[in-house]
Amino acid sequence: MKGLIGKKVGMTQLYDDKGVLTPVTVVQAGPCVVIDVKNVERDGYSAVLFGFGSRKAKNAGKAVAGQAAKAGVNTPSIMKEFRITDDSKFEIGAEIGAGIFEEGEYLDVTGVTKGRGYQGVMVRHHFKGGRDGHGGGWHRKPGSIGCRESPGNIIKGKKMPGQHGSVKRTVQNLRVVKVDSAENLIFVSGAIPGPNGGTVLVRKAIKK
Repeated sequence: MKGLIGKKVGMTQLYDDKGVLTPVTVVQAGPCVVIDVKNVERDGYSAVLFGFGSRKAKNAGKAVAGQAAKAGVNTPSIMKEFRITDDSKFEIGAEIGAGIFEEGEYLDVTGVTKGRGYQGVMVRHHFKGGRDGHGGGWHRKPGSIGCRESPGNIIKGKKMPGQHGSVKRTVQNLRVVKVDSAENLIFVSGAIPGPNGGTVLVRKAIKK
C-alpha cells in the first residue's frame, strides 16, 4: 500500500510532449518519517505510522510526544497510520518521500473541504429558489419542510440550511502527471479538496 501524508501547495498547469495543457494540483508529499511499524504478532495487523511536519514537543500531547521520543525523531505535526502487507520494508526513523510514486499511476487524495459557514438551501443544496417578481414572496426560502397529521414532524434527512463545507472528502483516480523527487512534489491532474496549505492524504488508487 503506497501512501503518504502531504500538503496541498496549489494549482497550476503543465504541457505534455504533444502540447496538450493539463490543469494540475501540486502536492508536497512527504518527507514522512516512520514512527512505528505494526506487525501481526504484536498488534494483530500490519501497518506503518507516519509523521509529517514538526512542532515543539511541549505543544503536542503526551501520547504523540512519547511516540516521537521513543522513535528518536522530532515531534511531528501530524501522524497517520497506513495499512501495509509487508512490514519488513520499513525501519523506524527512516524518511519516505514522493519518490515512491511514479508518473502515470493513479492516486486517491483525501482532504478536508473549505468551510463555508452557515448557508441557506440555495448555496448548500443548489435549490432554485422562488420567483423574484410578480409577488413571489419567498425568493430564497426552502419552501415546505414538514407534514401535517402524518407523520406530523420533519422527516429526518430533509435538505435544510446548515453548516456547509469543512468535511472530509476523497477524490479518486487522479493521474500523476509529474514527480519531483528532489523537492518531494507530485503533480496530479485535476483538483483536490481543501485550501492551499491544507493537509491531505495521498494513497494509491484502489479502483485503478
